[in-house]
Amino acid sequence: MHSYNVNTMSDCCSTQNQTMPEPKHKSDKQLCPVCANKCLSVEIKTMLQHIKSPWQYSLTGQQPFFYCSSALCDVVYFSTDGTAINKPDIRQEIGVKEKNDNALICFCFGVTKAQAASDKKIKEFVVNQTRLSLCACDTSNPSGRCCLKDFPTFK
Repeated sequence: MHSYNVNTMSDCCSTQNQTMPEPKHKSDKQLCPVCANKCLSVEIKTMLQHIKSPWQYSLTGQQPFFYCSSALCDVVYFSTDGTAINKPDIRQEIGVKEKNDNALICFCFGVTKAQAASDKKIKEFVVNQTRLSLCACDTSNPSGRCCLKDFPTFK
């Protein structure tokens, strides 16, 4: 039987143990090398939540990474050093990049494209949770940004 220090385990995620913040990059936009879509930067901590085997990549935070949201492109993340992480390397389908109605558009609350299109109360729920800061878009959403813009518009 293994024993461990409970304080050590709980302290591992404490912000007091962080050695240095992720670097701020000069450019937060870059064109995708495959589809030329204008892409926004994404933090390494977000990518780590979505890549199937993150230990296989050099995700040091020394070079900026970007998120490609184009549905026509297989690239999800890329860096200026030529690294590309494609859809097959991601843990689950990303709604904005898939035609599949069961792909997620809200990763915080597990909302699929089909659910969002069929019930406007779902968007209201997500809006309210976001207002209360009860979402985790910065890491749950592969883009690192709020998903509300991806919801269908109801008339």
